[in-house]
Amino acid sequence: MMSEKLFLLPGDGIGTEIMAEVVKLIEWLNAAGKTDFTYESGLVGGCAYDACGEAISEADMAKALAADAVIFGAVGGPKWDDVPYEQRPEAGLLRLRKDLQLFANLRPAICYPALADASALKRELVEGLDILIVRELTGGVYFGEPKEITELGNGQKRAVDTQVYESYEIDRICRVAFDLARTRGKLVHSADKKNVMKSGVLWDEVAHQVARDYTDVTFEHILADNCAMQLVRNPKQFDVIVTDNLFGDILSDAAAMLTGSLGMLPSASLGAPDPSTGKRKALYEPVHGSAPDIAGKGVANPIAMVASFAMALRYSFNMVELADQVEAAIAGVLGDGLRSADIMQDGCRQVGTEEMGAAIIAKLSA
Repeated sequence: MMSEKLFLLPGDGIGTEIMAEVVKLIEWLNAAGKTDFTYESGLVGGCAYDACGEAISEADMAKALAADAVIFGAVGGPKWDDVPYEQRPEAGLLRLRKDLQLFANLRPAICYPALADASALKRELVEGLDILIVRELTGGVYFGEPKEITELGNGQKRAVDTQVYESYEIDRICRVAFDLARTRGKLVHSADKKNVMKSGVLWDEVAHQVARDYTDVTFEHILADNCAMQLVRNPKQFDVIVTDNLFGDILSDAAAMLTGSLGMLPSASLGAPDPSTGKRKALYEPVHGSAPDIAGKGVANPIAMVASFAMALRYSFNMVELADQVEAAIAGVLGDGLRSADIMQDGCRQVGTEEMGAAIIAKLSA
């Protein structure tokens, strides 16, 4: 078994507590002979700013670039509200995405059976839900130029954000979506606004071109606003949704809340395969934030962090069976009635961060 290198960036707030549970899982997997991971940890976010005046140091960026996968916790908190914009905690994550060239953001929305009643929607609409949103992460309106606010005089201002996509950016993200659909339900919806946006016209044109190379996958176009409506009306009609940076940001949060808790869900950000090795640069992180209000209290929910590590097993190391086992262990613990405070339900037993992490490992070893 070849050793694989992980770089852990716990970050701020509850990031350190939930990452500790992933470290325990890594060590258990290694001891059980299931993996051979080596790992080291670095600083990112506010803690990095406190240590070196930047949201991530050059040394830690080099370690991230050299790793087989980066496991990321969470950054930010009111302590750093007045930090200069370029050194704000979130700048560390943005630099990781940029320097690792992570263009594909995978956001699953999975409704665990034991949590179906926690959704705002009726159980029959969400029970068994398993959607994967593939969001383009490095282009679009968040990065397009010009991006500015200008003075017009007479107290008036003008703000401009520019939506820019080139065909290669659309092509590569669509291919990620179709490749993933082949391992799932073989259905891709492409969401854009081609009815009012030229970038949407190009998006749809390229998506249809890519679809012709995947005749085994069903392809559907959907307008992004209709997609938002359908996620609430009938979410189980979807398998994989591919969309741009802006719509992906919005639709993935909407889909996440169908599951009952934004804090339960993992994510992955992937780069292009290396031509010589086939490996992708990748970063895995929970969707939730640093939750400074509960940091240090031992009550944070580690499930999204553990599930993000499971995504690393699946997408970076092709350990699909082991990823399935970790995800089944999470479902099993929830099925046993264990709950952290954020997902507490009547008739269940509330546990803290460490007890939840230990219960998942116990399920794995059973």
